[in-house]
Amino acid sequence: MRRAALRPSRLTPRDVVRVGAVGLRTRPLRAFLSALGIAIGIAAMVSVVGISSSSRAELDRRLAEMGTNLLTVGPGSTVTGADAQLPLESEAMVGRLEPVETVSAVGLVDDAKVYRSDKIPKTQTQGISAYAARSNLRDALGAEPRAGTWLNDATAGYPAAVLGASAAERLGIGAVGADTQVLIGERLFTVIGVLEPIPLAPELDAAALVGWPAAETVLGFDGHATTVYTRTVGARVEQVRAVLGATANPEAPNEVEVSRPSDALAAKEAAGDAFTGLLLGLGAVALLVGGIGVANTMVISVLERRAEIGLRRSLGATRGQVRTQFVAESLLLSALGGIGGALLGTGVTAGYALSQGWPTSLPAWAVLGGAGATLVIGCVAGLYPAVRASRLAPTEALAAP
Repeated sequence: MRRAALRPSRLTPRDVVRVGAVGLRTRPLRAFLSALGIAIGIAAMVSVVGISSSSRAELDRRLAEMGTNLLTVGPGSTVTGADAQLPLESEAMVGRLEPVETVSAVGLVDDAKVYRSDKIPKTQTQGISAYAARSNLRDALGAEPRAGTWLNDATAGYPAAVLGASAAERLGIGAVGADTQVLIGERLFTVIGVLEPIPLAPELDAAALVGWPAAETVLGFDGHATTVYTRTVGARVEQVRAVLGATANPEAPNEVEVSRPSDALAAKEAAGDAFTGLLLGLGAVALLVGGIGVANTMVISVLERRAEIGLRRSLGATRGQVRTQFVAESLLLSALGGIGGALLGTGVTAGYALSQGWPTSLPAWAVLGGAGATLVIGCVAGLYPAVRASRLAPTEALAAP
């Protein structure tokens, strides 16, 4: 009788994982350091995407609260290049447009600088300007007082002022009261309120706002608005935007600038996306470095385990099984780094979003993409060492010191 030909045993998936984990168990510190390189790269990429996504979610939330139906009208330039001026009737004419729901305005008071007291040198204005403001400006912009109150019909005719967030900080004013005063022009104004930052009108954060009547009688304001704010029916914003310039200044519509503040916020977010791309590139470099570290670890592992490889070959292990063992070890090493990096990146994203008061938003593709990248890197990094190990002859490997 002929003896049945011996067939090499087949490795089940469970066996592949078990033999692939041998190198990780026997050299845990080296495995940890190699996986750490992968983890840092994945964590960097996941956290960058997560923070960018959380920032975008916060912007969407803020725009949903503030509305995207705010349009502003301001003076542009004349044909000679001089500064134009809005007509005194601009607000009234804009308010006649049927889709316009709310109209308000501010007017820059020329030569009325703001100081903490009359002891401050005139050259140290700290960039704070004085504006005349309509009583309904707060409703039009969605501005909220941080302290005190807003101007009303009763206080608008008296020397009372409301400070923007940056202006209050520069002047060192945190609380308001009857004894809190600032010098605007040559007159002392009582500070009755401090505003929170206004995302849709950042120019007012560094301003002192006084009532329109008080600006005219006390500061010599000429009554011309420098910015007219309009809230429009959401579905008809673009229609109103198309006619707003001609409505505000029928005689010279080309001297009017119309803008949508929410577009500026969206453009700022788009600029942040470019920076996010740069950070993703840096994360990819870190991931590549981690992959090289895994490849180096696997090459050293093959050199150190030549006797083990020779013994397995002499006991019947095929070249394919040896390759599978080392590729599996490389994949496990990269997977550990990928899982750790994904968890770390998620934690960084959640922690940063929480510290900023943002909603936490982490796209699933970022985590899944990171996991997929680690598997690819693990396969590529382990392929050469695995092939090298499989080509070792049993006698040569067993003879190795």
